[in-house]
Amino acid sequence: MNRNPRVAVVGATGAVGIELIKTLGKRNFPVSKLALLASARSVGRKLKFRNQEIAVDELTKDSFKGIDIALFSAGGGISKEFAPLAAKAGLKRIFASSYQAVSGTGAKAIEELKRQVEELVSGKPATKEVYPHQIAFNVLPQVDSFLPDGYTKEEMKMQNEGRKIMHHPAFRASVTCVRVPVYRAHSVAVSAEFKQPVSVDAAREVLSKAPGLDVVDDPEKKEYPMPLYTAEKYNCQVGRIRKDCALDNGLCFWVSGDQLLKGAALNAVQIAEELLK
Repeated sequence: MNRNPRVAVVGATGAVGIELIKTLGKRNFPVSKLALLASARSVGRKLKFRNQEIAVDELTKDSFKGIDIALFSAGGGISKEFAPLAAKAGLKRIFASSYQAVSGTGAKAIEELKRQVEELVSGKPATKEVYPHQIAFNVLPQVDSFLPDGYTKEEMKMQNEGRKIMHHPAFRASVTCVRVPVYRAHSVAVSAEFKQPVSVDAAREVLSKAPGLDVVDDPEKKEYPMPLYTAEKYNCQVGRIRKDCALDNGLCFWVSGDQLLKGAALNAVQIAEELLK
């Protein structure tokens, strides 16, 4: 592999694509040439990378000629944050509600929230393009399309991701995903049931040693994870760790993390870094 590779970012103008470009710069990834690729409607738009402006080209079947590494802007979940506890006490199932930022939908959704806030504050009706309902000052109990059983694709994804990431084919999850008027960083309230008892102290110790995860959990000081503070941070945060009152072997906790980085831009660049070693 070329030690100064030619890199392509696919979906460069989207929310994750923009974070990919920023992350390449912040981590001083060695790039001899950066190609920014997107759909035809974004051609000619210029994006900054290391104090230079690079024009976006249309993504075609010939776009990857001469490219050493291609980074695709695809998102991911935070199911892997459950893995350390699953190994410790044998995770059976989880009940969760996720509170997902509009950036999970993409750059147009970010602009829609900004626009609607401005419209409503100035006394105008909110105009809708991305979401079926107003998102500003509102929450939408729908993320992705509905399935015949009443769940959404996003809700089932947490169960399916959990099974793959934790190598746990019997893992079960009952999830409700909600879109909230936050620009970036998703949060999840989790109630997890284990095969054997696990104490709050033991859970906190296991989670504190998990890579990419910070324990922020001091109720007396009002310290707990919030998207306001996890946005643009590489690590996820976990807090509000406590026994579940409804389950004998249950724990409740709250997780927040920037989904544009964790599971998306950061992971993609870290994989590229491994390729250069």
